[in-house]
Parts: sequence; structure tokens; C-alpha cells
Amino acid sequence: MEQLDQISAILALTMGAAWASGLNLYAAIFMLGMMGATGNMDLPPHLEVLQNPMVLFAAGTMYVMEFFADKIPGVDTGWDAIHTFIRIPAGAMLAAGAVGNVDPAIAVAAGILGGGLTAATHVTKAGTRALVNTSPEPFSNWALSISEDVAVFGGLWTALNHPTLFVCLMIVFIILLVWLLPKLWRGIKALFRKIKGWFGGQDDKAIASPKIEEGRANEGDI
Repeated sequence: MEQLDQISAILALTMGAAWASGLNLYAAIFMLGMMGATGNMDLPPHLEVLQNPMVLFAAGTMYVMEFFADKIPGVDTGWDAIHTFIRIPAGAMLAAGAVGNVDPAIAVAAGILGGGLTAATHVTKAGTRALVNTSPEPFSNWALSISEDVAVFGGLWTALNHPTLFVCLMIVFIILLVWLLPKLWRGIKALFRKIKGWFGGQDDKAIASPKIEEGRANEGDI
């Protein structure tokens, strides 16, 4: 039973670190580092660097920057685009480090799976933000951003204190992702088609109109 609990705790920390990184990497690093620095948890050896004061300061500073950037429609989408190249590899590294001193093959497998979970979470976050930004009012954007921050801290707290519950919730979350991502992708494609129409559709009609009128005039002459 004790071994099962240990496996559940490692799995929850691995999945939690990867999932939280896709939502807010800096909040995840700061919370894990603070939990380790204050003695509220024993970080795995490969994650002990997170409790270093310099890492905490850097993560805290970047979290404050993201907190405000995440609340500005349009800016948040640009921020997410840039962090595609930061969150996913960082999430993979955190997931690999969370399994502790194990066979390197297990750590690599954890990194691959963790990177995949981070990528799926990040894409869901970025795609949802892009669709929400089509609304002119900023309040839905603020509510979504604050909900993501609360989810990161609440989710990691659950992963550390109730690992079995967190693993069950994460399985439900993954099932929902499988259902949601295709719908989200269709919504994003429709949004891009609409934007393309704004810039190109009207010009095409403007070019076509003189030709149509010319054709009608020629018919009239005949």
C-alpha cells in the first residue's frame, strides 16, 4: 500500500508539473520552488534547483510580467505564441525531473509524455484565448486568465496533498482534451478564414466587380 501511494505521488507530481507548465510555467516553477524552500515538500533531487533564491526570483518576476500580459487581449495571444517554444520543453524537463532517481529510460519516457501533456494544455489555452479575444470586451479575458492562475495553484496543491484524486481528475481532463481539441481547431480555422476575408475577400470582390460590370456592358451592346 505504501509503495502504491509513493507511485501515485510521483505520477501526480509528474503530471501536475507538466499540466501546470502548459497553463503558466512561471507560476508552476515558483510554487514548486517555494514549497521546497519552505519545507512543505521534499523536491526530487533533479528539481531541488527550483528552490534556489535566484530561480525563485526569476520565476516570480516572470510570473508578475505574465500576470499583466495575460490580461490584455491580443498581447496574451502574442505572449502564448512566444511561449510555445518555452513552456513545452520546460514542461518536459520538469516532468522528467519529477520522477526522481530512476532508470534514465523512465525519466526520458516521463519527459516525452510530460512534454505531450504540456503541449496539449498550452494549445488549449492559446486557442481558447484566441477565440475569446474576438469579443470586444476584456472581462471574459480577465476572468479566464484569473481562472487559469487559480487552477495552477489549486491543481498543484491537490497534486501534492491528494495525489490519487489529482491523477483521477487529470484522466478526466485528458479525455476532455481529446474531445475539445478538434472543436477548438475548427473554431481557430474559422477565425483565420474570417480574418483572411477581412483583408483579402473585399479586395477580390473589388477586382471582380469592374470585370462583371464590363461583361454586362458588352452584353448590352450586343
